[in-house]
Amino acid sequence: MAKIIGGITTSHIPAIGNAMADKKENDPYWKRFFDGYEPVKAWLEEEKPDIAIIVYNDHGLNFFLNTVPTFALGCADEYHNDDEGWGIPTTASFKGDAQFSWHLAESLINQNFDLTTCQEMKVDHGCVVPMSLMWRHLPEWPCKLIPLAVNTVQHPLPSARRCYDLGKALRKAIESYPEDTKVVIFGTGGLSHQLQGERAGIIDVEFDMECMDYIVNDPDKMTAFSNTEIMEKAGTEGIEVIMWMVMRGALSPNVNVLHKHYHAPISNTGAGVLLLTDGKD
Repeated sequence: MAKIIGGITTSHIPAIGNAMADKKENDPYWKRFFDGYEPVKAWLEEEKPDIAIIVYNDHGLNFFLNTVPTFALGCADEYHNDDEGWGIPTTASFKGDAQFSWHLAESLINQNFDLTTCQEMKVDHGCVVPMSLMWRHLPEWPCKLIPLAVNTVQHPLPSARRCYDLGKALRKAIESYPEDTKVVIFGTGGLSHQLQGERAGIIDVEFDMECMDYIVNDPDKMTAFSNTEIMEKAGTEGIEVIMWMVMRGALSPNVNVLHKHYHAPISNTGAGVLLLTDGKD
């Protein structure tokens, strides 16, 4: 059967894409940020997942404010990146696995998660930056991609609890797939940041570290936060941390922390990296 080999968290801000395109990884401003990904890249090289499920939020490439699904799952055999206006060069297309995606969709709907299923789906920086952070050094993408978009833009938004429960349902869906397939799940976005208004540029390092600790050791505490409470602490775009909860829900109650890294500021954002695997329950 399919197996989840681990979960990864990462920021996905477009400035990272520009830094990679301009090969600024060793610039003083960027070096510590990019160095934080080296252990994760090494782990992925060793484990060689077959599929990466990227939990991210679409930034207008597929869904505009007049139509934003709460959860949208890519169900295609190929996904294309397109120009978003950030100046990031478009990447090579990504191979999908429609058969696996439809299995997930069927299982999740039977677990009372009503998904939007997308047989055509473009992927923006929210999805592409995490893939590039891990595998840009290779000549081609080494695993298939399944994008899972979560609405963190147009209110009302799903709660941290709902996202955590989605992760639990996703685990059941993955493990019921009959073919031997190694799956890694990315929770992307965040941590604290706000792009507009009087609090633009806010970074709450203490809350970021608290969130990372709760996500690892006590995810129920993280689900106790309302969306309003998260945004009050972490900024309006800091709500993206709820997408980390999808990843966390897909792992076992106890996890092993293989790597943890935090860096701020990076483009007015607190950026956290976690590499987690199932622990003993």
